[in-house]
Amino acid sequence: MNKLEAKRRIETLTRELQGHDHRYYLLDQPAISDAAYDLLFRELKALEAVYPSLRLPDSPTLRVSGGVREGFKKAPHVAPMGSLDSLMEPDEVIEFDARVRKALDVEAVAYRVEPKFDGLSIELVYEDGVFVRGSTRGDGEIGEDVTDNLRTIRAIPLRLGGGASGAKRAATTGTVSVRGEAIMLLAEFEALNARLIAAGDEPFANPRNAAAGAIRQLDASITASRKLDFYAYELKGDADDGLKVQSEAAQILTAWGFHLDDSARTIDSIEGAIGYHAELETRRERLPFEIDGIVIKVERRDWQRGLGVRSRSPRWACAFKFQPRVEVTQVLDIIVQVGRTGKLTPVAALRPVNVGGVTVSRATLHNQDELDRKDVRIGDTVRVRRAGDVIPEVVEVMIDERPRGSRKFELPPQCPVCGAPVEREGAYHLCTNGLSCPAQLEGHLQHFVSRGAMDIAGLGDKTVQQLLETKRIRDIADLYALTPIDLAGLEGFAEKSIDNLMQAIEASRTRKLDRFVYALGIEHVGDTVARLLVDHYGALDPIAAASEEELQGIKGIGPEVAASVRHFFSNARNRKVLERLAKAGVKPVAEKRERGPQIFAGETLVFTGSLEAMSRPEAQRKAEARGARISGTISKKVTLVVAGPGAGSKLAEAEKFGIAVIDEAAFLKRLGAS
Repeated sequence: MNKLEAKRRIETLTRELQGHDHRYYLLDQPAISDAAYDLLFRELKALEAVYPSLRLPDSPTLRVSGGVREGFKKAPHVAPMGSLDSLMEPDEVIEFDARVRKALDVEAVAYRVEPKFDGLSIELVYEDGVFVRGSTRGDGEIGEDVTDNLRTIRAIPLRLGGGASGAKRAATTGTVSVRGEAIMLLAEFEALNARLIAAGDEPFANPRNAAAGAIRQLDASITASRKLDFYAYELKGDADDGLKVQSEAAQILTAWGFHLDDSARTIDSIEGAIGYHAELETRRERLPFEIDGIVIKVERRDWQRGLGVRSRSPRWACAFKFQPRVEVTQVLDIIVQVGRTGKLTPVAALRPVNVGGVTVSRATLHNQDELDRKDVRIGDTVRVRRAGDVIPEVVEVMIDERPRGSRKFELPPQCPVCGAPVEREGAYHLCTNGLSCPAQLEGHLQHFVSRGAMDIAGLGDKTVQQLLETKRIRDIADLYALTPIDLAGLEGFAEKSIDNLMQAIEASRTRKLDRFVYALGIEHVGDTVARLLVDHYGALDPIAAASEEELQGIKGIGPEVAASVRHFFSNARNRKVLERLAKAGVKPVAEKRERGPQIFAGETLVFTGSLEAMSRPEAQRKAEARGARISGTISKKVTLVVAGPGAGSKLAEAEKFGIAVIDEAAFLKRLGAS
C-alpha cells in the first residue's frame, strides 16, 4: 500500500469507526460486532503507526469513543475516563507485560485482575462523602449528567460508608471519584424482556443495551423500574492520594459499601493473569451478569503513574477479551437490504440459533467482496459468532456440508425495492434512484427525525412507514406540511399524541444548524463533521456552494468527505428539497462563535481540576476562541496547564515535564486582559 492509498484508507476507517462509535455509545444500536470493530480499529492503528503524519486530528485512536447526547447536561470528569486497549491472544498479553517491565526496568510486576463487565461505564462524584454527581463516560473528558437516574440504583451509596478508618476515612472529606459499571443482572434482563414481549414491545438485544437505555432515560422513574446494579472498580480524586496498591483501592470501595466482584485478585506474574482469564471463561455462563473478558492492571499505583497514559488509554492496564461465542446454524436465504444512502447490503437469514443467550436469526454479510471472500451460499451450514453485539456475523462456511447444486450469490443489477439500475462504487453496490427509492427515503426520514438530528419525538419508525405507505409524505419537506387531520388516520394516534407530535415538528424548525446538516444524512457526515462545516462557514448557503478543494481546506475534512458533501448539494433533487424546507419555515440557527484577540495563538492548553467561575467546557471554548488548541492529556505539545481544585495526575505530569501551570484566577486575568 503506497502513501496515497494509505491516506484514503485512514480517512475511510476514521469515518467508519466514528459512525460505529456514535451508534454504539449514543444510540445504543451497534451495527457491527465487537470483534469486527476491533479489527477495523487495529487496522487504523497499524496504518497510523506506519504513516503518523496522515493521522487525522479526530482519529478514534486519539480519543475515547462516545459523546454527550442532547437532553442531558454536560458533566466534566474529575480525571479523564480512558478506555483500555483490547487484547485477544495470550501472546499479546505477554507482550504487554514485556513493555511494562521494560518501561519500569524491573524483572517482575504484580497485577490486579478482575472481570470486565459488559455494561455502561459510570463516574460517581462524592463531596465530603455525599453523592453529588454521576455521569457517563462521554468523550472521556465530559460525560452526560445522569445523576438523578443513578440515585435510583440501590447499589450506589448516597453517602460513603464509615467502615474505613484512618487515612481512608479522611479521604471522604474531599472530592472522591468512584468509577464503575452500571449493569443489568441476567435474571432481571430476562424478566424485563418477558414484560416487553407481553406488552407487544420490542425486547432488548442484550443486558448491556438494556442498562444503557435505562441510564439514558430522561424520566428517572423508568430507570428505577429497570432494577440496575453497579459494580465499582476504580478510585480517583482526593481518595487517590496516598494509595500504594490497586488492591487497597478495592478494600476502600468495599468498606464504603460498593459492590465488587469476589473473584478479583492480585497475582504475581502475567502467567497468573492468563490463568485467571481461562478460569473465568469456563465460569462465564454460570455468572449472574455478562462479562466479555478480564481487566489487567499494574498493582502498584506509583508504577501506574510512572507508566502514564497515551492519548486514549493507560499504559498500565489492558483488557484481555474472551473469544467471541460461536454456534453452528444454516443459511435459509440471503436478503438484500437497501439503506438510506442507497447501499445494497446482503443479509443472511439464518435458522434461529441461541448464541450466548441471544436468539440470532440474521447476520450481516457486508458487501459483495465479503460474500465472495467467504463464499456464503443459500443452504450453507455456517459458524456464527457474537460477543455481546447486536448484529452477528458469519465466521466461516462449513464447505463439507454444502448442499449439491448451490450457486454463488450475486447482488442484483436492479434495486430490489424500486427496480432502478444498481451501480458499483468501490466495495459497494448503490441504487441510482436517490430519494425516489422508497427504501432510501424511509431511511432518510428515520435519520432526519432521530434524536441528535431534528429530534422530532413521536415520529418513530412505524409512524414513518405509515406516512410513506399512505403517501402523506413523499420527501422530508412534506413533514412540515402535515396537519392534525393527516395524523388522525394513523394507527396509535389520539388527540394528545397528535398535539404532541405537531408541537415537536414545530419546535424542530429552529434546530441548531449543525444538527440540521447532520440530519440531512449526507454520506460520511456525522455530527462531528457537521460541526466542522458550520463552525467554518456559519451558514448553509456557503456550505452548499463550497467546492471540493475549499472543503478539503477545513482541518479534519478529507477528500472522501469533501466529495460526498459536494455530491449531495450538487444534486438537483436535494436542492429542491432544501428550497421546500426553507419555504416551510425551517430556519436552522447557526450559533455565533465567540472570537476574541488571539492571546493563546500557538498554545496548547490542558484544563485539570474543577473551576469556580465557569464550567470547564465554557473555559475551553473561551480559550479556543482566543486561538488555543485544547488537549485532554499531557504531552510535549502542551504549553500551558490551567489547574483548579482537585487537579491530580495531570498536574503532576505537567510539573514533571516542566510545563507552565496557572490557576483559574490567572487564566481569567489573561482572558480579561484580552
